[in-house]
Amino acid sequence: MENKPIARKLRLLSQLMELHDVNPFKIKSIANAALKVDKLPFPIAGKSLEELEKIDGIGKSIVAKVTELLQTGTMAELDEMLSQTPAGVIEMMGIKGIGPKKVAIIWRDLEIENLGELYYACNENRLVEAKGFGLKTQDDIRKAIEFTMASHGKFLYAQVEPEAKRLMDLIKAIFPDALVQYAGEFRRCCEIINQLVIVLGSRDQEIAFNSLLNSEILTSVETNTDHITGKFENGLKVDIVCVEKRYFYKEIFLQTGDDEHVKAILDKITDEIDQSTSEELIYEKAGVAFMQPELREGIAYIDKAFKNALPKLISYYDLKGTLHNHSTWSDGINTVEEMALYCRDELKLEYLGMCDHSKSAFYAKGLSIERVLQQQEEIDHLNKKLNGFHIFKGIESDILYDGGLDYPDEILKRFDFVVASVHSILKMDEEKATSRLIKAIENPYTTILGHPTGRLLLSRNGYPIDYKKVIDACAANNVVIEINANPLRLDLDWRWHQYALDKGVWLSINPDAHRREGFLDMHYGVLVARKGGLYKERCLNALSLQEIKEVFDKKRG
Repeated sequence: MENKPIARKLRLLSQLMELHDVNPFKIKSIANAALKVDKLPFPIAGKSLEELEKIDGIGKSIVAKVTELLQTGTMAELDEMLSQTPAGVIEMMGIKGIGPKKVAIIWRDLEIENLGELYYACNENRLVEAKGFGLKTQDDIRKAIEFTMASHGKFLYAQVEPEAKRLMDLIKAIFPDALVQYAGEFRRCCEIINQLVIVLGSRDQEIAFNSLLNSEILTSVETNTDHITGKFENGLKVDIVCVEKRYFYKEIFLQTGDDEHVKAILDKITDEIDQSTSEELIYEKAGVAFMQPELREGIAYIDKAFKNALPKLISYYDLKGTLHNHSTWSDGINTVEEMALYCRDELKLEYLGMCDHSKSAFYAKGLSIERVLQQQEEIDHLNKKLNGFHIFKGIESDILYDGGLDYPDEILKRFDFVVASVHSILKMDEEKATSRLIKAIENPYTTILGHPTGRLLLSRNGYPIDYKKVIDACAANNVVIEINANPLRLDLDWRWHQYALDKGVWLSINPDAHRREGFLDMHYGVLVARKGGLYKERCLNALSLQEIKEVFDKKRG
């Protein structure tokens, strides 16, 4: 065994010991030994016990550990420490700029166990509340995690969007008279993007192709027939398809839908589509209604298109209010009044639903019963003060392990609405997770089921649930299901929106905002809701103020 692997394992042992608050003198001894072993001018393997003990800075206890490593490839003490530490916590120790002491605070005080949860906490501004952390440290951690995520070649839609716009603006500046459009996953508004595809139609394809090739707008450029592929600096793969203008609409159709969708439509066409003048004409030749790009996943909506029964998909401008939001009463950045004024004056909304964390979420300054009453008094005062706007008194109540909510009924009934969400003990099998959610759904005070699976895209799988049973329970108990619009969540998954709609369940596009800018995440919620086929008539926060008051009153009654 070479010296570096030995030094690396000794270093890991010292870090884990620091994480678990072991004797600091022992930690320092092992850390120094790791440094010493790494810098030795000769291989340590093959040295006798006596020779090892003569090495300056390596005492008998360290020699014993090194000998164990050389003989077995590991150390019993290291294995024991690893068994006591979640894999995600070990991964966090690899982030540049935070040592074991800070990781211990993140793990033990904030109850964060992996990079995905840490990234989410950074976006919620939760780290600045912890001892030894500031805005700069939080921002550095967030950037380091984004770099790690990017190294896997997958990106959140929200991460790609500004880069895609920048590239589109560059291409349009170079080719002002060309036809240019996004295609592929980005145009379909997929929550995860593996590659950004853009189609360009030009009168002179060869000149356009060569101009793009020499433009240096991408790195690692390669060509394949009419495709120019490359990467952004962050590693995102890009494919620019350059065709003659007369073939643009055919190409944009071929490049937008997934393979199953494109094949299904082409199988219905007997005429040529080479020089179609629009995508609408292609669908018309297939004998179906035009399908929005978001719906071009597989064949799920083709039958509805054939029957001319596609929904008129919801738009951002259909939203009248915003529900499930946090303020400085728990882990938010802005006060209730600041959040309300932003919604009224900047977003031109009619109402705001405040849902600060409940008492079980101590890590997020969850509201005790006394603080619930104090916040509700403040909201009553603000509702008298704010003209043409209303703040609803809500709460994000934790779903406990047994499925109960964490306030007694006499407190729950004081809220205008209740969002019930799971935040703790996420390691469950499908049966337990499903029964836990269903018990919460059956609570008469539950209005909305929040982020139903607890997933964090690209970093944490949601707990497994029986979607049909959970959705059926919501239908039976008149509970709305949240589409959490945070681009890390987008939960309920769009693949289950249609089942929910078919069962009569309403959906609500909730930003889960922890600051004023967080309301803008409703944009991503709308995009994913469109993928799921949502229309405004079945979206809770597309109701007017008077309409949603009636819904809340009826539920409470």
